Amino acid sequence: MKKIRVLVVDNENVVREGFVTLLKLNGDMEVVGEAANGLQALSVARKTKPDVVLLDMHMPELDGLQTIPRLKKMLPDCKILVLTGFSQSDQAYQAIKAGAMGYLLKDSTRVQLVQAIRDVAAGQPSISPDIAMKVITDIENPVEPGDTSTQLTPRELETLRLIAQGLSNQEIANQLFVHTRTVAKHVSSILDKLQVPNRTQAAIFAIREGLTDSPNGQPSK
Repeated sequence: MKKIRVLVVDNENVVREGFVTLLKLNGDMEVVGEAANGLQALSVARKTKPDVVLLDMHMPELDGLQTIPRLKKMLPDCKILVLTGFSQSDQAYQAIKAGAMGYLLKDSTRVQLVQAIRDVAAGQPSISPDIAMKVITDIENPVEPGDTSTQLTPRELETLRLIAQGLSNQEIANQLFVHTRTVAKHVSSILDKLQVPNRTQAAIFAIREGLTDSPNGQPSK
């Protein structure tokens, strides 16, 4: 039986080593490499050509969302299973949109993790039920804001672009070199101006309007 070749990517050494040890207990899996960030993951993946990449989202140098499309471009047949401690539906939506086959929380059981790896290796999506429900609810019941994006300030547009990339308030603050309280105020103002109830709906709006790629937050049409 052909073993599932797995690359484990996590910036926390203890966590990464724990995953490696766990996966080695399964006879149908082979850990072909480890990486501590997205840049290392790309380098190791190029050499090892894994079937599945177990990928953390929050890493230095190149995070999960930035890594996913690069991995898919380099190895189109490789399946990506995101394993994260964060359950934001906007982040899950972005990861799946970028090419991830699965999205699992780190508090999942060993049995759930192993089964998720087997599922994505077989081409079947695997998403934590609570996250899946959040994503489905937000996508199936989109809020239709009016033409209000022009009311956003340049800094709010930039914040919205980063929200759509799945970044947390702390990560946005690091990107913009401001305090997290400032980011929280921007987020509150964005939700109010767009008349949407949460970050996921704001992210969906940003994606639909083409606000996600342009560095100055202007539509990329």
